[in-house]
Amino acid sequence: MIRIYNTLTRKKEDFVTLEPNIVKMYVCGVTVYNDAHVGHAMSALVFDVIRRYLEYRGYNVKHVMNYTDVDDKIINRANALGEDPLALSQRYIADYNKNLSDLNVLPATSNPQVSKTMPLIIEFIQGLIRKEAAYAAPNGDVYFSVTSEEDYGKLSGRKIEDMQAGARIEVEEAKVHPMDFALWKAAKPGEIFWESPWGKGRPGWHIECSAMNLAELGEQIDIHGGGNDLIFPHHENEIAQSEAYTGKEFSRYWIHNGMLQIGGEKMSKSLGNIVSIQDFLAKRDADVMRMLVLSGSYRAPLIFTDETQDAAEKSLDRLRAALRAGRADLGGLSLEAASALTSQAEAAKQSFIEAMDDDFNSPLALAALYEIVKGINTARDGGANAAQLQPAQTILRELTDVLGLRLAEKTGSSADEARVLALIEERNQARKDKQWARSDQLRDQLKEMGVTIEDGKGGTTWRWG
Repeated sequence: MIRIYNTLTRKKEDFVTLEPNIVKMYVCGVTVYNDAHVGHAMSALVFDVIRRYLEYRGYNVKHVMNYTDVDDKIINRANALGEDPLALSQRYIADYNKNLSDLNVLPATSNPQVSKTMPLIIEFIQGLIRKEAAYAAPNGDVYFSVTSEEDYGKLSGRKIEDMQAGARIEVEEAKVHPMDFALWKAAKPGEIFWESPWGKGRPGWHIECSAMNLAELGEQIDIHGGGNDLIFPHHENEIAQSEAYTGKEFSRYWIHNGMLQIGGEKMSKSLGNIVSIQDFLAKRDADVMRMLVLSGSYRAPLIFTDETQDAAEKSLDRLRAALRAGRADLGGLSLEAASALTSQAEAAKQSFIEAMDDDFNSPLALAALYEIVKGINTARDGGANAAQLQPAQTILRELTDVLGLRLAEKTGSSADEARVLALIEERNQARKDKQWARSDQLRDQLKEMGVTIEDGKGGTTWRWG
């Protein structure tokens, strides 16, 4: 049984879906006004791993990730660039889709956009007004009335009276209660707008996701996800307006990932430490970002430094090395030893499943993978042939695929490889002649070329990296 930590109840719960073997999962996507950064990558990878594992366990996952293409930030940036807001957002949507593909993130079942959901958004707001959960202000704005929902604040654990103390009504606002939030905003001069019963305007942030969710997945879903910075006010307000509109529980489980920190500080424009996905991928393999995410709890902060990235690289090298084909010409292990290796891999697979069943505990799942790696390396050193290594390697590849790791080997040109082979042959001769200083010198030379060599009973093997 899979158990998931539910932000709403603040405890782990058995995962029971609304419909047998079907998971309806909505994950808040990006506001497309600039290049996506590694913080966006973290959230995308967290929910990609969750989706992959649920599918591995037999569920059909309907995964919706929206694009917010109507927003103050988009309008401001488009005005600064002299560009149409929707053209600007569409350009960044294309860029982000490319980022996700490069990161090996599975395409969502659907990617709704705010600009293409406008009729339903307006209908949704009208429904809330009819239910007296919202009201139209004289200035053309429409607000949700937080006092219409008795349990407002249940996701974040905040109480209206406590929230009210720090809230104030701006001069241009026409709220009844300071915590009421905008469902529709009257258009300002020069802004993009849509026609509505309340005049020209555009939707507020929160209503957009509720409407897109309703359009794609219906009134109730199994999982709603996003970064923990969205718990309040975004997800809190989504719950309030969705449940006011349908009269039903909105989402059974709320899953939130932690925030990415660079050098112990939150990534932000004010600190000047934004790292775009594109810049990251220009320097590192996509698997490094995924391994960083997998190495810690998805609910915890992710420390993003050169040191943590280097550690992720080394972990990936361990997995790659274990997946390399063995030699077919070796005598091999005894039947008992070969059988023990397969049994060890099968046991580690069960440990992997138990770890992931427990709120997607990827660090513990990786520990199970390293047990398989250890067994393969020991067997290889003991002279195991390719056929004997293959069953354990198949299990290891199966599980790394579940986590979305590509584990592609680093490569060089044919000329580079010829040079490597020549140096290895020279080094083997030096070792045979007991010229240890020369042997060490050649190893260092190979290392400078980006080559790692390993000496075993089957001879010397090598790889890039």
